[in-house]
Amino acid sequence: MKTIKNFSRLTLAISIIVAFSSSTTSIQTKDYPKKELPLKSNGAFKGGEMLSYRLHYGLMDAGIISVEVKPDILEVGGRKVYHIVGNGYSKGTFDWFFKVRDRYESYIDKDAMLPWLFVRRVNEGGYIINQDYTFNHYNNKVDIGGGQKVEIPEGTQDMISSFYAARNLDLTNAKEGDVFTINSIVDKEIWPLKIRFVGREKITCDIGTFNCLKFRPIVQKGRIFKREDDLNVWITDDKNHVPLRAQAKLMVGSILLDISSAKNLANPTSEVK
Repeated sequence: MKTIKNFSRLTLAISIIVAFSSSTTSIQTKDYPKKELPLKSNGAFKGGEMLSYRLHYGLMDAGIISVEVKPDILEVGGRKVYHIVGNGYSKGTFDWFFKVRDRYESYIDKDAMLPWLFVRRVNEGGYIINQDYTFNHYNNKVDIGGGQKVEIPEGTQDMISSFYAARNLDLTNAKEGDVFTINSIVDKEIWPLKIRFVGREKITCDIGTFNCLKFRPIVQKGRIFKREDDLNVWITDDKNHVPLRAQAKLMVGSILLDISSAKNLANPTSEVK
């Protein structure tokens, strides 16, 4: 079961897709200095987008995952933000022997595409994590609670906002072998997410057949994965860059994440009619 727990956290950290959830939170605004942040355009998603996935562990139908961009734009410390929530849970037989009820939230700056608040509520087989990270991108620090602050590189994302930052990467001229890096804070540490572009493929899933871009996140072999290429991700080859599938071979078993629904996308898709 330790392998499963580690993988659910890893998938979030590498921006594949959000993990399981249940719980609520209220945002606390702060008086941030009125200083301009670098602008970062968002052409990949919009308010109201909803993505749903099925999670399989081996042959077992293990869970349901949904990721929603709330339709209303909020305001935090004078900044307009997207409120994004990842919900999900284990199901069926899997739920009987390894119950998962988690929630992840991120409040992402609409103009700078950076997080201001990250909320994590994890309950995986009785393993509990409660995290509230407050970002200050003017002094490059994150308040992780308990009087502790972590220095972060400029442009650092959280586990959820990394997913949306990755979707907004400019892949127009991407060549096979190109590596893209996104800095993220995971469990109080800075973790550089590195994703290697593998090529273009066509895949068929529940919502249709799509032209896709295939990526291979660079993972650490030995603990969860046997090889560095044991994790693969397919995203739509269009401006939405919607993850359709994530597949991983683990030290014990395998995991498949497949999309089951995509609503309110910002752009036309690469679906093959």
